[in-house]
Amino acid sequence: MKLLENKVAVILGSTSGVGEAAAYLFAEEGAKVIVSGRNQERGESVVHAIEEKGGEAAFVKCDITVEDEVKFLMDETIRIYGKLNILIGNAGIPEKKAPLHEMELSDFERVIDTDMIGIVMSNKYAVRKMLLNEGCNKGSIVNVGSILGVVGAPNSTAYPAAKAGITNFTTSCAVSYASQGIRFNTISPGYVNTPLLKNLPADLVKSKIAAHPIGRFAEPIEIAEALAFLASDKASYVVGANLRIDGGYTVI
Repeated sequence: MKLLENKVAVILGSTSGVGEAAAYLFAEEGAKVIVSGRNQERGESVVHAIEEKGGEAAFVKCDITVEDEVKFLMDETIRIYGKLNILIGNAGIPEKKAPLHEMELSDFERVIDTDMIGIVMSNKYAVRKMLLNEGCNKGSIVNVGSILGVVGAPNSTAYPAAKAGITNFTTSCAVSYASQGIRFNTISPGYVNTPLLKNLPADLVKSKIAAHPIGRFAEPIEIAEALAFLASDKASYVVGANLRIDGGYTVI
């Protein structure tokens, strides 16, 4: 039996990067996957790639800063597959770095709206569906934090605030819902080889790699593997954890 056999998973931000890698892996492990994001063309491409390999997936366009769209996403999941077992709270956007005294409040709010409030809303509407599931294991929610929710970074304000907030929010939800059969956990990835990193200056990339004891950045599949484990019944006793996946970045 595959790791996620008979599970239905909504993966936010699954049109690229870590979310896309998770969508492919979850489908390979037997889950029916709802691919979600704002880019419809890219989302449908991910679904097509999953189906070509014999997996099951559907795309539902969603901007998680819009509550009606988040609610629609969860309703569509039930309409298409009849249930919801897993939510991966992966959607997020980067910030425009600046010293605090030069920071634009509008940029701070933009990041908080997506990286924190959007994740909170998605968790809210996912829980409503999961509580309807039968049995003692009603659902698993894994929210994606960041090492910047754990340690500081120069001229970074909104992103660390959002990620630290999501980590503590998830811990509180874990305490609230464990007895009702819904597990909440967080992962905190370090630097990952995604298209976003390709825009960084070469000297900055070199210095960041040097700060990792493992000597390299993560590949998206390495983060996806951790998501799959925490989402699965193999992690049935893991509640309120925050798994740092950073090649040792935060331990030195």
